[in-house]
Amino acid sequence: MSEVTIGILGLIAVLALFLTGIELGFAMAIVGFLGFSYIVSFQAGLNLLAKDVFDVFSSYGFTVIPLFVLMGQIAYNAGIAKRLYDTSYKFIGHIPGGLAMATVGGSAAFGTVTGSAIATAATFGSVAYPEMERYHYKRKLSTGIIAVSGTLGSLIPPSVTLIVFGMITETSIGKLFLAAVAPGMIVTSLFVFIIYGWCKIDPALGPKGEKSPWKARWISLKEVIWVILIFVIVTGGMAWGFFTPTEAGSAGTFAVLLLSVIKRDINFKGFILSVAESLRTACMVLVLIAGSTILGHFLVVTKIPILAADWVGSLPYPPFVIMILILLIYEIGGSFIDDLAFMVLATPIFFPIVIKLGYDPIWFGVILHIFVMIGVVIPPVAINVFVVRNITKVPFGEIYSGVYPFLIGMIICAALLFIFPQIITFLPSLFEIY
Repeated sequence: MSEVTIGILGLIAVLALFLTGIELGFAMAIVGFLGFSYIVSFQAGLNLLAKDVFDVFSSYGFTVIPLFVLMGQIAYNAGIAKRLYDTSYKFIGHIPGGLAMATVGGSAAFGTVTGSAIATAATFGSVAYPEMERYHYKRKLSTGIIAVSGTLGSLIPPSVTLIVFGMITETSIGKLFLAAVAPGMIVTSLFVFIIYGWCKIDPALGPKGEKSPWKARWISLKEVIWVILIFVIVTGGMAWGFFTPTEAGSAGTFAVLLLSVIKRDINFKGFILSVAESLRTACMVLVLIAGSTILGHFLVVTKIPILAADWVGSLPYPPFVIMILILLIYEIGGSFIDDLAFMVLATPIFFPIVIKLGYDPIWFGVILHIFVMIGVVIPPVAINVFVVRNITKVPFGEIYSGVYPFLIGMIICAALLFIFPQIITFLPSLFEIY
C-alpha cells in the first residue's frame, strides 16, 4: 500500500471517527499517531505523540488563546453587550428596522472584545430579541439578524479563529487583526443596508421604536468610548509595536477586568465563571491544534500536501478559479463539521497550495473567515442558528428565512475582497508588527 493511499485512508478515518461522536481533536490525534507509526515506526509514533502534545500545551505563543477567550468571557459576564446595544438603540432605534440595525452595531462593537461568534449570538439572543419582540418585529428578521450579526465576532479582531489560523500557519496575528478591520466594517455596513432595504419593502418587518433625546444619546456614548479604548489598546498596541499578541491579550484582559471591577459590573462569582468557561474553551481549541499538529506530521510523511500542491499548480485554470474551489471546499466541509474544527483540519493541506498559487497568506486568512462566517449560519451544522433557536424557541425554518437575505452581504464582501485585495492588505502594510 502506497503512502498516499495510507494518507487518504487516514483522512477518511478521521471523518468516520468524528461521525461516531469523538471530538475532532482526539480523532485527528488517534489517526495521526497510528498512521505515522505504520509508515515510520511505533516508537517514532510514540515520540511524535508526546512531543506534539507537549509542544502545543507548553508553548508560550499559544497562551494568546486563553487570554483573548478570557477577555471575551469577562466582557460577556459583565454585561458590556447590553450597554452597547442600548447605545446603538438610542441613536437608530427610531427608524424602520432600527432595533435590528442596533443589533448589528452592538454585535460589531461586542466582537471587538469577545472574538467569538457563538458568544455574540448567545448574548444578543438574550438582550436584543426581547426588545424586538416588544416592538412587534417579525421573528424572521429579529432571529435572523441575531444569528448573522453574531458571526461578526469571528471576523472583527480580536477573533479567536483568526488567532488559531495565525498559529497553525505561522502567520502574524497582529497583521491578521489589522487586515480584518476593513472587511469587518464592510460586512457590518452591508448588513445595515440590507435591513434598511428590506424594511422599506416590507415596513411590518421592523416597526419604528421610540426616539431617544440627544442628551440620553450623548450620555450612552461613554460605553462605546471604553470599548474603543480597549480595541486601540489591543490592536493598536500590536500595530505600533508596543505588544506581542500574547502581551496584547494580557493587556486587553486586564483592561476589561479593571473596567468591570471599577464599574462594579462583575463580582467574584462572575469572575470565577469567566475563568471556568475560558479554560473549557481554550482547552478545546488547544486539543484541536494538538490533534491537527499530529495529523499534519502524518500527512507530511505521506507526501499528500506536496503532491496536492503540485497537482493543483498544474491545473489549466486561472489561480482565482482554484482559490474559489478551495474556499468552496471549506464552505461545504464547514457545513457538516464545526467551522473552526474543519479549518484546523483542512488548513495544513490547503495552505501550501494557496502559497504556491501566489496568494498573500494574510489575504487568504481574512477571506477564509468570510466563508467561515457563512458556514456558521447555513445548514446542516449552523451553530449560530442552533444557539438562537435554543434561546428564542423560534422554529429553525423561520430563523433560516431571516438569515438568507444577509448571505448576500457576505457574498458581496467576498467578491470585493477578491477584486480589490488591497482592502485587506493595505493596513498591515503600514506597520511592522509580529
